[in-house]
Amino acid sequence: MKVYAMNQLLFGSKHQTLRKNTPVIALIVTFITLLLFTVVPLCYSFLGYPFYPSKRFSRPETSGSSSVSVEFDSIHEHESEQKCDIFTGEWIPDPHAPYYTNTTCWAIHEHQNCMKYGRPDTGFMKWRWQPDGCELPVFNPAQFLEIVRGKSMAFVGDSVGRNQMQSLICLLSRVEYPIDDSYTPDEHFKRWRYPSYNFTLATFWTPHLVKSEEADDQGPTRTGLFNLYLDELDEGWTTQIEEFDYVIINAGHWFYRPSVYYENRRVVGCRYCLRENVTDLPMYFGYRKAFRTAFRALNSLENYKGVTFLRTFAPSHFENGEWNGGGDCVRTTPFRSNETSLEGINFEFYMTQMEEFKLAEEEGRKRGLRFRLLDATQAMLLRPDGHPSRYGHWPHENVTLYKDCVHWCLPGPIDTWNDFLLEMLKMEGVRSYEERLDLSDRKMKLR
Repeated sequence: MKVYAMNQLLFGSKHQTLRKNTPVIALIVTFITLLLFTVVPLCYSFLGYPFYPSKRFSRPETSGSSSVSVEFDSIHEHESEQKCDIFTGEWIPDPHAPYYTNTTCWAIHEHQNCMKYGRPDTGFMKWRWQPDGCELPVFNPAQFLEIVRGKSMAFVGDSVGRNQMQSLICLLSRVEYPIDDSYTPDEHFKRWRYPSYNFTLATFWTPHLVKSEEADDQGPTRTGLFNLYLDELDEGWTTQIEEFDYVIINAGHWFYRPSVYYENRRVVGCRYCLRENVTDLPMYFGYRKAFRTAFRALNSLENYKGVTFLRTFAPSHFENGEWNGGGDCVRTTPFRSNETSLEGINFEFYMTQMEEFKLAEEEGRKRGLRFRLLDATQAMLLRPDGHPSRYGHWPHENVTLYKDCVHWCLPGPIDTWNDFLLEMLKMEGVRSYEERLDLSDRKMKLR
């Protein structure tokens, strides 16, 4: 009774009125809640970043599963993952791999179709990359296609870059196969389109990145002698690249071949050309100049607004001889990170790329262009087991192919490059979102 009297004293008739209006208040609260849960997601979409519940990627339970889980990480999870270097780690067993086979994907180039041509072991396909201190989700094809909806992506470089593009087509095949949308019958310049997502995928063959021509089809090592015009653009790709939203650039192994280096249309030296009165220069000389010219091209194109990814050099694994001296790659398991190190030519190639990338990134930032590093070198250094070796053709075929310790079997280790790529695209969305928020904040301060 005392409590009731106190309530009457404090609230009087207002307390009774509040009780009568409780249903009305409940309706108002419900309306506001519904408004928040419908308007806020729409606002996120207008900002260019999807609003999804906080969920981690779930790996498919079986390699033959046709269902694909589309689960996106939250913004806060991405912010924490930014602190992790996904390119440093170890290879660990993955019993669920591979996520496609050579019989389910038609995009595999014959010389990388190791299982078709009799490779007896399958263990090389059953590893995944485990970064130090965080997780790298296995490639989710539906998520990838949603991120690139309405966009375009180009692989610019040599056949190892094309190797990655074919891996990407195979990984995406669980959702959709593309249709051929090429402008030319030349297999070096292919375009594929995913109709359901309005996504275009292209490859541009440019093994030296710059203007080059074969001067002698034999050359000192019977692999040809090439003239490299280190300060001239290769118009085969530079005249078509402006329209692309993402450009993945690579080069490397072709610079081992004998070459004559030109600048301003004058010979400045060569790489093992064996010509009189021509100075023999390290291959890194031409490699550096070629990347510098290629990056300069991207930074100077008036209408190019895309994101440039440098996919770093993937070492070969010839043992017991050079590629043309009996060398082979017969290992069936990865190295641990403490069992090998980046050294010699591989180290020089890698550092040359890093130095030129840094210069290009700084120059691009002045124009508002974005350069990103897809650093695959350390991970691939540990995978001597992933090459075709002699399983790129039938044993009885009369072919002049050497044992291949440069390209990669599909399925195989380079599927991880597309795990890297997807994770970087997700981070690109976060960066873009944060940049817009930062721009909005600066505008508010200026008012």
